[in-house]
Amino acid sequence: MTQKIIQAPPTRAKRATPTNLEGVLDEISAKCDGDETPESLTLGEILDSVGRRSYGPLLLVIGLFAISPATVIPGMTWFAAALTLLVAGQMALGLKRIWLPQKALGANLPRDAVKAGIERSRGVATAIDKLLKPRLTFLSRAPFVNLVAVLCILAALITFPLGLIPLAPLIPGLAVVFFGLGMVARDGLWLALGTAAMLGAIWVAKPLIF
Repeated sequence: MTQKIIQAPPTRAKRATPTNLEGVLDEISAKCDGDETPESLTLGEILDSVGRRSYGPLLLVIGLFAISPATVIPGMTWFAAALTLLVAGQMALGLKRIWLPQKALGANLPRDAVKAGIERSRGVATAIDKLLKPRLTFLSRAPFVNLVAVLCILAALITFPLGLIPLAPLIPGLAVVFFGLGMVARDGLWLALGTAAMLGAIWVAKPLIF
């Protein structure tokens, strides 16, 4: 009697976490191309495309959103700041799985606009990636990573009053982008640049706070 061999279904290979800006853009672009809805993407789909188990890519995506033209829509600057606050707060607590409210994850973004923004950013991403490399990697590990989380929280809080000044929220937004790049590439130099940008944001926000 012959035995019937039952083969287990092939397991899906675990997707590697992006290690530079182009890698993050590639993941989002692939999601745009493979999305089932023709007109829009949800924020949750975009965040899932870069992985919701790693803080670096999430901070980078939220930071890019915070400095994108999408924030000209009233309230979007504060929405980006609230997302930064939630993610950075969980990063400070050392949570392994990042939680975001379903209402935020369900926010719709025009797919064509996202795709066009990615393509316009390719040249800048290529130039930035040439400057990224693992260095001063101890700054991307505890306890320094907790300081990065606190600075991202501060960036989010400062954005709320700076939202009253045109273009001023770009400074803390850039700080979050720099922190995201530093975390993604384990590049302590970019984490230091994010800290410098945060000092600039504090200087701009000081008259509004004190």
